[in-house]
Amino acid sequence: MSYFVYIIESETNLKWYYGQTGNLDQRIINHNEGKSSYTRNKGPWKLIFKRAFETRSEAIKFEAKLKALRNKSYIKKEFNNYFIRDVTSR
Repeated sequence: MSYFVYIIESETNLKWYYGQTGNLDQRIINHNEGKSSYTRNKGPWKLIFKRAFETRSEAIKFEAKLKALRNKSYIKKEFNNYFIRDVTSR
């Protein structure tokens, strides 16, 4: 089983949400159906970043690193190959 660190972006205000999960497809559905308290009423959400890890522990550590950075420009530059679509122009 793979674990994923992901970033979703609100299509209404362009804010990012960072998360980790073992079931990425279902997690994105949950965000868009309002089943996550933080992202409820702030979407719709679009998946813009995903990175796979072998263990949940690795995913949790990387998620914490991204959350600590909170610098979109640096994240876009440093981890560009994990972005699903080009967000470097924004």
